Amino acid sequence: MKGETEITRFLPADRFSGTLLGRAWLPASITGSVSGPSPVLIDEKGVFDISSVFPTTAELLNHDFCADACETSALIRVGSYEAIMHNTLEPPRCNETPHFLSPFDVQAIKACGVTFMCSMLERVIEERAGGDASRAEAIREKINTGIGVDVSTVKPGSREAEGLKKILIAEGLWSQYLEVGIGPYAEIFTKSQPTSSVGTGALIGILPISSWNNPEPEIVLAINAAGRVLGATLGNDVNLRDIEGRSALLLGKAKDNNASCSIGPFIRLFDDTFSIDDIRQAEVSVRVKGAEDGFELEDKSDMTMISRDVLDLAGQTINESHQYPDGLALFTGTLFAPVKNRQGDGKGFTHKLGDVVTIASEKLGALQNTVVFCQDAPPWEFGISALMRNLSQRGLLK
Repeated sequence: MKGETEITRFLPADRFSGTLLGRAWLPASITGSVSGPSPVLIDEKGVFDISSVFPTTAELLNHDFCADACETSALIRVGSYEAIMHNTLEPPRCNETPHFLSPFDVQAIKACGVTFMCSMLERVIEERAGGDASRAEAIREKINTGIGVDVSTVKPGSREAEGLKKILIAEGLWSQYLEVGIGPYAEIFTKSQPTSSVGTGALIGILPISSWNNPEPEIVLAINAAGRVLGATLGNDVNLRDIEGRSALLLGKAKDNNASCSIGPFIRLFDDTFSIDDIRQAEVSVRVKGAEDGFELEDKSDMTMISRDVLDLAGQTINESHQYPDGLALFTGTLFAPVKNRQGDGKGFTHKLGDVVTIASEKLGALQNTVVFCQDAPPWEFGISALMRNLSQRGLLK
């Protein structure tokens, strides 16, 4: 088994002090019928199956789950956190051993783009470069010179933002990315499909047609059907810069692919140890370690620099005009837009196969994945229909 330090680094810094919810694949020896996924509660006493109370995390969040009201002695103990995380990190995963999954199941998976000014400018650069990484540096210099102001101080939708828009249009520098970056309406798109996200320890996919791409370390909000933000976790909104850079209409091609959405390790619910202000003040780190070239990249995304409040992003996503009866996971965007040169060719950073990506934050733990081509990751076969059949076979649908 991996050492304790290796295993515990996936937990928040205060370990089991907060309320940690996850999902785990449970073998038939534990379920008593057939293997399948279950919501689980993780604490110092172990990992406990909650499916007898709430068969999905969507239902659990819609009923305002409270760990204090959940007596673990009445739940099935799946095993220790250490043993199950060991199974999660050691490939190949086996359906006969319990292991952690993405903490979301049937919820919609949405994402907000261009919520940080630094990454907003990088989207403009991608667009101007037409997906050609070799042109990025020259365009970056031109835009920074042309703007001539600190856009990080501009509040989206404000009078100052409208004034800046007029200046940029006059300079020939306006872009659709600037519209959602400093305009009144956030960019909100569908990142992935319900039940399709992968969790920590899983392979994460990029398309083989992409030669300019990067991880996107983000905080992901757990939102219920009533629109209440109940907690948060970490996510990797894998970004294919060359694909989206060719045309914003290729966003779906760039974002929604097999194993291209990683979320986890666990949802930390709000309680007296964790609040919305902890999200607003969070620092999200990312580390990329190359398997072949030994390349290392370390950076961070500081949530204090986000241009729209996270509750505003949530409110623009779920409201009287758009309901999500199963709730949703909402990626909140990232400051991270790597320009560190990997190959000495002026093209900046891009992934190589085998890269190990670790995204971490003090109160949310760590999410780790290894990069492969999408077609080489396990195919997405366990969808909503399969989940419903599975829950029915296990006698969990009431």
